[in-house]
Amino acid sequence: MAFAVTSSSAAISVSSFSRSSSSDLKVPQICSFRLADRHATVNLSQKRCAVKPVNAEPKRNDSLLPQAASISAPEVSEKVEVEDFEKLAKELDSASPLEIMDKALEKFGNDVAIAFSGAEDVALIEYAKLTGRPFRVFSLDTGRLNPETYRFFDEVEKHYGIRIEYMFPDAVEVQALVRSKGLFSFYVDGHQECCRVRKVRPLRRALKGLRAWITGQRKDQSPGTRSEVPVVQVDPVFEGLDGGVGSLVKWNPVANVDGIDIWNFLLAMNVPINSLHSQGFVSIGCEPCTRPVLPGQHEREGRWWWEDAKAKECGLHKGNLKQHSAAQLNGNGNGAAAHTDIFNSQNLVTLSRAGIENLTRLQNRKEPWIVVLYAPWCPYCQAMEESYVALAEKLAGSGVKVAKFRADGEQKEYAQKELQLGSFPTILFFPKHSAKPIKYASERRDVDSLMAFVNALR
Repeated sequence: MAFAVTSSSAAISVSSFSRSSSSDLKVPQICSFRLADRHATVNLSQKRCAVKPVNAEPKRNDSLLPQAASISAPEVSEKVEVEDFEKLAKELDSASPLEIMDKALEKFGNDVAIAFSGAEDVALIEYAKLTGRPFRVFSLDTGRLNPETYRFFDEVEKHYGIRIEYMFPDAVEVQALVRSKGLFSFYVDGHQECCRVRKVRPLRRALKGLRAWITGQRKDQSPGTRSEVPVVQVDPVFEGLDGGVGSLVKWNPVANVDGIDIWNFLLAMNVPINSLHSQGFVSIGCEPCTRPVLPGQHEREGRWWWEDAKAKECGLHKGNLKQHSAAQLNGNGNGAAAHTDIFNSQNLVTLSRAGIENLTRLQNRKEPWIVVLYAPWCPYCQAMEESYVALAEKLAGSGVKVAKFRADGEQKEYAQKELQLGSFPTILFFPKHSAKPIKYASERRDVDSLMAFVNALR
């Protein structure tokens, strides 16, 4: 990076930058400007021009020249080959988040930034501060965030003395989407289109000015899509400053950290926390698409709750979705060999297709049944496994049969048509003297809530 200042009265230079004489400078040119009143010329190379300022450093005044002459940006190492990052991921797999964060900032300096969503990923900013290195923070302002999140952004900026680099969606694209489909089209045809306009494209623009980015992804956040997230990887989806495949590196310092440990860290360090967390929100996104989670629910079930688990990625981390698992996540494959079965208990009856069909045809049953329609790969089914097994134990010998029916793959179309399957898991109660099952409408899946549902109907 070349930086030089010449003046009629004095020359200003910075030791970390190379000098050039005023005769070498040509005005006008890209990334150059002339301060006529001071007879000074500032020249920045085109390579550095594409990178935004270090916005996560302490707040600065509006004087450009002293500011530029006083900041020494960390050296940026040459891009490392893909295989080197695979090796580095293995070496750092057991490292602490602080060590991983330090390595990311050391390697990429001003060309790496932390992606901050306004939730518990504030831990990333705390880790960056603890390294003692300069760092940048950016966030995607979709225009649909909760008021609490906007206030949290302001609190974080004041607490750390930083300026968050906000990225906004293209106004023309948002206008076209809303005018053609309304403000809440995602409730009808899925959230992907809205997320693409409001989140994915702004992120793509932000990443084109970087060589690496830092995310708060954790393996325990979504067993279906994030269970294999490495601590560092070449980004499989987005491009960086140099363009092309392999031009962007993605760091995930808390990939191996459990959610409870993140919270223990935040509390121990007295870090600012989004007030939505105290209202039951765990995973926080846009206001129309986020709600609190209930007992027995997985944390990601508070996002896009009207859709199947297959859709719980907004597109920012779609590289987590593997090609071979796409059919399974969409319910198009049987997935029999890919996932271990769940809801395993001697008190549970496993129903086959013929078994569930016979149960639905019975007009007068000897005993009532409660049946969960599930898919073993679904993280929300996995999250309620413990409470459903506990329900089976409580109802053992009570005259109520507890059963499960795997309703993905080849059985999904039948379950949607005949068993009221909307998304996984779906819970049905078959009364003794009624052919039509009763669907459990509540999102509460703790054992007490399920028991109350059974007791009200048996």
